[in-house]
Amino acid sequence: MFQGFPEETIRFFLDLRFHNEVPWFHAHREEYEAYIREPFKAFIEAMTPTMEQIADDFETRPNKCLARINRDIRFTRDKSPYRDHMWLLFRRGCEEREHSVMYWFELSPEVVEWGVGFWGPNRPAMDALRRRMTEKPAEVRRILRQCGIPDETLHIYGDRYRNMKPPSGIPVDLAMLYPCKELYVKRVGVPLKTCYTPELIKMVSDDFLRLKPLYHLFRKAADEGLAQLDA
Repeated sequence: MFQGFPEETIRFFLDLRFHNEVPWFHAHREEYEAYIREPFKAFIEAMTPTMEQIADDFETRPNKCLARINRDIRFTRDKSPYRDHMWLLFRRGCEEREHSVMYWFELSPEVVEWGVGFWGPNRPAMDALRRRMTEKPAEVRRILRQCGIPDETLHIYGDRYRNMKPPSGIPVDLAMLYPCKELYVKRVGVPLKTCYTPELIKMVSDDFLRLKPLYHLFRKAADEGLAQLDA
């Protein structure tokens, strides 16, 4: 049963930040298991009933949802072998991350965040979503209103193509989203102390369920985009 992340979780991240070396990590592997893997596993298990209310094809096995602590250092100047934070993803099982839509949760010594959206640029899905914005703008706007986006706690993000112009006549709120390379909604302003309490599950679950219509809008766009790639 999830009772909140222990304070040792953040302490481990901070220690790892200053001792980011393989010998140190191996010497503290038991702490990693106790303060990182086990509470994240409990969090995933506690969230599983919520994910089942949203869709029946989410991968919810903890070892499949949780990111690895090891960093991929092949193509980066930073050769630190480990992450000093952790995240998890709920997405359709056996689907490539680059073409998927996902809910996520992330915890670091600075922030606790969660949300839903695409993982990085996803041109096929965004092209499908742009067609929907153009052909069915009322539907897209209704879903955004239904989810209450944006508000003071849930913000919508996405890098934009500089030279992509929205078609004339598209509503102003959709025109701002039209040139995006990807879209995601993120909860902001959560006090870090929230992660130490079992109430965290209710907060995340409430937001995930609130964003369910947006997830399914993104999911349709992703499926249409994949179909275009396979055509």
